[in-house]
Amino acid sequence: MKIEACLFAGVALFFLVADVLYAVWSKEPAGVAALTVAFIMASLVAFYFGSTYRRKGIRAEDRKDAEILERSGALGFFPPHSIYPVVVAAGSAVLAIGVVYGLWLALLGFAVLAGGVCGLVFQYAGRES
Repeated sequence: MKIEACLFAGVALFFLVADVLYAVWSKEPAGVAALTVAFIMASLVAFYFGSTYRRKGIRAEDRKDAEILERSGALGFFPPHSIYPVVVAAGSAVLAIGVVYGLWLALLGFAVLAGGVCGLVFQYAGRES
């Protein structure tokens, strides 16, 4: 993850330089805000990758002499079927339409979306590892 951390640190540095130059030359707040948010997001990703590298060390993907078998094994649990992605999609659509047509529809969409997200998160909460 060291390479990824350096890559995103470079992206963050680019956005920082672009942000400062844009702020000095344009005096336009929307672009400055967008570049600042882009810098912050790239910095967060770089920080995550860097801290993961420091915590877990070098991965098999980062070594030239690594074998494929070193990273094989179980990747995790993936549910075979679930209704909750459809509920999240429907809630998002109703929420987006509610922003245009009225608060009551947006609140209804938010409630459906929250139920779908909670269902996704807690669907297999009691499952044994």
